Amino acid sequence: MKTYSVAVIPGDGIGPEVMGGTLDVLAAAEKKFGFALDMTTYDAGAKHYLQTGELWNPQLTRKLRGHDAILFGAMGDPAVQPGILERGFILAMRQEFEQAVNLRPVKLYPGVATPIAGLTPERCDLVIVRENTEGAYIGQGSTVHANTPHTVALQESVNTRQGISRVVEYSFKLAMSRRKKLTLCHKKNILIEAGKLWQEVVDHVSGRYPEVEVDYVHVDAMCFHLPVAPERFDVVVTDNLFGDIITDLGAVIQGGLGVAASANLNLDGNSPSMFEAIHGSAPDIAGKGWANPVGAILSGAMMLAHLGEERAAMAIESAAVSVVRELPELAGPNMGKGTSGIADDIARLVSEDFVMVPGLSVMKSLSAAR
Repeated sequence: MKTYSVAVIPGDGIGPEVMGGTLDVLAAAEKKFGFALDMTTYDAGAKHYLQTGELWNPQLTRKLRGHDAILFGAMGDPAVQPGILERGFILAMRQEFEQAVNLRPVKLYPGVATPIAGLTPERCDLVIVRENTEGAYIGQGSTVHANTPHTVALQESVNTRQGISRVVEYSFKLAMSRRKKLTLCHKKNILIEAGKLWQEVVDHVSGRYPEVEVDYVHVDAMCFHLPVAPERFDVVVTDNLFGDIITDLGAVIQGGLGVAASANLNLDGNSPSMFEAIHGSAPDIAGKGWANPVGAILSGAMMLAHLGEERAAMAIESAAVSVVRELPELAGPNMGKGTSGIADDIARLVSEDFVMVPGLSVMKSLSAAR
């Protein structure tokens, strides 16, 4: 029996609730498919920070580095000034562990409601590959003449050939396992130097993947095309800031933040990758049982695919789709079942024979791109 070491960071707000449901589903997958997850839980987040003043630190770095993967709930609380936890923990982890790729599937599952009129699952099945350690999120900036009429704020954006190349290479490999189409999303008519470097790298790497069709879309045009014609895209590769924005738009298209999953991937194998739902901590509904755990559960499935347990990952995806399509609403008090009830139903279905979800599975793509 294979055993995988997993760090669990439940975090704040609804994080512990959706994490509890995810762990129940993963336990069902362990039993069904014959592997073991050795879980270690770590305190981190707003409460821990307010009590100890600790954010990301060398001791935690050493402990987490010893795990095969990290499951992350959510982080944030009104008691902590915005930006402290995001920059001092989440971005610090991505950079310390070189989690170069943020991978977010945008897949409309059968039976799931979407605000886009006439959109069908057959037309919405893509993945967005976001560069995850550079761009405008490097944390470098300064303010001069603060609190005066002459205040000047500087915020740097850094793009390196090495950072872009590893993300683009991964995107082409991913495209080879899917429909063999890759779209670069940027704003190279305005951000000329950064856009030119991204395009140069895509053009260079494409020579090793002649089977993959290559396309380009400005980010503002992407915000138009993605809702009305998502079938145009298969693998989209983009920079850190643009990726953050368009993946939230993608989440709305596929039914909301409650069903959207993500992976933060270390491509070198020298540090753990991290898996999380893309929603925040939602402190206003914490403890009410109104949080949809499906995004977190699908993120757990992505973790299994990354670790090599592809069939277990696909079984969880199938079970989650079967449950979520029956919910009258995808979030809030009118879901029909609470957070734990949804997770219990998914865990039960994982133990049964699963039916492949129509279309392309990001679980297979993740496994193929390992």
